Amino acid sequence: QVQLVESGGGLVQTGESLRLSCKVSGRTVYNYNMAWFRQAPGKMREFVAAIAWTGTSTNYADSVRDRFTISKQPSNNTMWLQMNSLKPEDTAIYYCAATAGYGILPSPERYQLWGQGTQVTVSA
Repeated sequence: QVQLVESGGGLVQTGESLRLSCKVSGRTVYNYNMAWFRQAPGKMREFVAAIAWTGTSTNYADSVRDRFTISKQPSNNTMWLQMNSLKPEDTAIYYCAATAGYGILPSPERYQLWGQGTQVTVSA
């Protein structure tokens, strides 16, 4: 059984930074593409960023491009999301996800494995 556990969330002010981590345990998922999603209260879960299992390709939502950076260990044991220049609209629960499917697509239904999420709150 595979477990994804997020950490690193918290309360920060506008313009500050946070680094989220996603630790993967259980069976090997080294060849899974991985991603971050987020969900704000009353809104649907939305794509944030994704990275191919090779680490050679990434994909970002327009709203976070140039502010957030996704990275991971080659073994896929840990994935990170470096978030800079945070804004109040970044406030949400952030989830890590993994898929055995092809590509680093922004659709949450393409991902089979999910963590429980970590709260990020950005005050104005």
